[in-house]
Amino acid sequence: MLDRTDPEGAIAEAAKRCSNWGRWGPDDVLGTMNFLTDDKRRQGAALVRRGASFSLSQRFDMDGPQKGWRRRTNPVHTMLDTGTDAAAGVQGFPHGIGGADDVISMPLQCSTQWDGLGHIFDHGIAWNGRPAGQVVTSLGDAVTGIETVADVIAGRAVLLDVGRAFGTGGELPDGFAVTEEHLRATIERQGPSSAVGRGDIVLVRTGQLTRARRDGWGDYAGGPAPGLSFTTAGWLHRTEIAAVATDTWGFEVRPNEFDDAFQPLHQVAIPHIGLFIGEMWDLDALAADCAADGVHECWLTAAPLPVTGAVGAPVNPIAVK
Repeated sequence: MLDRTDPEGAIAEAAKRCSNWGRWGPDDVLGTMNFLTDDKRRQGAALVRRGASFSLSQRFDMDGPQKGWRRRTNPVHTMLDTGTDAAAGVQGFPHGIGGADDVISMPLQCSTQWDGLGHIFDHGIAWNGRPAGQVVTSLGDAVTGIETVADVIAGRAVLLDVGRAFGTGGELPDGFAVTEEHLRATIERQGPSSAVGRGDIVLVRTGQLTRARRDGWGDYAGGPAPGLSFTTAGWLHRTEIAAVATDTWGFEVRPNEFDDAFQPLHQVAIPHIGLFIGEMWDLDALAADCAADGVHECWLTAAPLPVTGAVGAPVNPIAVK
């Protein structure tokens, strides 16, 4: 049981119990991606049988969920050259050729994305025990920038559809804390293809995005949400998964499970476990297919946009069954 009045104590205890500091040496920048080996990728690739593919990305446009919290806005897409410019003959190209060009401006974590290892600190300490000020400066993350994992995030993924297992109409209510018991029960309910092990990428569907798509964004970005309980820190560490991603804005349950806290599971998972966290993934189409054929594992490739020194980055994950 959690003591709701003592987030500091709970975070400190979980951080000590779940720490991977030094596990892969003092210079490590990959964290739990070390579990995603070449052998794991070969095993994951062998899961492609039908060739059915699913994009797990939300759209990147002005109709996204962001409301300006901490200066996070939706993408602004601007055309630099257009078909009307070409038709007007003002582009300056010879022999009738014309074209279109565009630019986009957006926070790197405004839609489907990975949290990098430089995204969250614990009392000024970053992943592997490094002082945060020596890792991330105004120039970016010079140690664990998201580009360090641009070529490794591809392997076996497992969908845990907790929304279907415990929700009403496939949707968990806001504030529903997904515990280790819920995860285990979902695995048992879904069958052998849902077994979770070392190097896997775990996709947890809550159904909140389904609700937002139907009813409007509301407080999807930063408001109440179903999500992982702080008590799952041990499971996330013990299973030795490479990464975890959810269909929610913040991965963990909101409101958080302490009286005065902000994203305490992040504070353990990223700087201490070294775990990569995906947020705002669209798992609905994949989940429907998994429910239809009873197979909840797939090949997943989910390379982040390798923005040098970024502490998070957009991604268009592709699941193939």
